Amino acid sequence: MGKIIAIANQKGGVGKTTTAVNLAAAIGVLEKKVLLIDADPQANASSGLGINVEEVEYGTYEVLEHSAPAQDAIQPTTSPNVELIPAHIDLVAAEIELVDKVNREYMLKEALKDIKNKYDFIIIDCAPSLGLITLNALTAADSVIIPIQCEYFALEGLGKLLNTINSVQKLHNPDLTIEGLLLTMYDARLRLSNQVVEEVKTHFPDMVFDSLIQRNVRLSEAPSFGESILKYDAESKGAINYILLAEEVLNKNKSEVK
Repeated sequence: MGKIIAIANQKGGVGKTTTAVNLAAAIGVLEKKVLLIDADPQANASSGLGINVEEVEYGTYEVLEHSAPAQDAIQPTTSPNVELIPAHIDLVAAEIELVDKVNREYMLKEALKDIKNKYDFIIIDCAPSLGLITLNALTAADSVIIPIQCEYFALEGLGKLLNTINSVQKLHNPDLTIEGLLLTMYDARLRLSNQVVEEVKTHFPDMVFDSLIQRNVRLSEAPSFGESILKYDAESKGAINYILLAEEVLNKNKSEVK
């Protein structure tokens, strides 16, 4: 049975897409089968894995709208054991078009039923908003990873996101759990980075991943080559960080993943 993990934070620039792409790639390298779903109209996860978003025929939009089965939207990637449901700009329209639908929060959950068992993990890259598409992702997910950047306003907005998760648990998905808070853009040389790590661990002692994602130039360069960090530079800090995170996620889910 595949575990569905949403990567969510309504703040932009916290490393959501970087985490979705590279965690998927790292889990794939560790020989688990992964489906990455790009649920962000910016389609950065798709282009970050080398997909030409202009040429996407079926993607997350069609899957959400139920105008194409999820199976038809799946594309191969150059990352081992990783497949992708890409996004394209039409996904912006889904936010408006879903409003009038019955069970509008359950469209993605319903669409993934037939393919869930084909993967060990399904990872959803959410948009930096708490709109209907993100709500669909949280309703479909078993758990959520929340990336938090090691910067001044790190905890700003986290309360709002936790409230949203709480609402989703009450109204749509009682089984949704928090997989963990992931500290990103960490720079050991900066006092502020270390203060943020300390603050987050003090506030949420049992929710923070041990793995930290360090600031890394190679990590920023990889998407422009349409590659994950593991393919672009397997020996970089970024690649090592994401392998460690993937191992942590796999260890947490030992009993659920074959």
